Amino acid sequence: MGKHKVLLGVNIDHVATIREARKGIEPDPVHAAVIAELAGADQITVHLREDRRHINDRDISVLRQTIKTKLNLEMAVEREIIDIAKCIRPDSVTLVPEKREEVTTEGGLDVKNNFEAIKNVIHEFESENIEVSLFIDPDSEQLNFSYKAGAKNVEFHTGQYANAKTSNQVAEELERLSRVAGEASNYGIKVKAGHGLNYQNVRAVAGIKQIEELNIGHSIVSRAVLTGLSEAVFTMKKMINE
Repeated sequence: MGKHKVLLGVNIDHVATIREARKGIEPDPVHAAVIAELAGADQITVHLREDRRHINDRDISVLRQTIKTKLNLEMAVEREIIDIAKCIRPDSVTLVPEKREEVTTEGGLDVKNNFEAIKNVIHEFESENIEVSLFIDPDSEQLNFSYKAGAKNVEFHTGQYANAKTSNQVAEELERLSRVAGEASNYGIKVKAGHGLNYQNVRAVAGIKQIEELNIGHSIVSRAVLTGLSEAVFTMKKMINE
């Protein structure tokens, strides 16, 4: 059996962040999506936040019409965004926690304490044939509640791994990711991962055999500023499958 292939979702939110710095029309995340796909992205990920700080309604509407791979919409469990998602019909949605004041998503969903709401939203999207993933910390209890809520996919928040300072901390976080990924597999849940992954730390996470997909944004867009988006996507895709 060959090495498992890891799919790459490229998050283009920060292309829109650069645009919003001037409240103008460039760079256009739709153009970025085309380049990312041509360079080997398996999926385009965007987060439609309630405050529309980067990606806006026009972006996801045009992206839905132009993306040739898959469109993954990150979103909060909020009625307005749920209704937009059902109208746009992305290939998949990833439910994430969202706080107005945060710079970026700070942790995983608390499925345990928002169980009924999350369970209902999973059912709502699945009845529309839209795949649902829950963005959770690599935590056995949250995974168990995700399973009970009917989740068929989870995406592990890899922020603690990415922020680990010592080699011991890195090893501990990798062990936790690997262990909970194994538990997810036992539940029959597909595993994805993302947050804080970059060209220095991604290989170890990509090497966890249950992980099927990585969603990476900031480090790819940061590298793209210096090397171009096509090179940045191509190199990341190559690294996660080496």
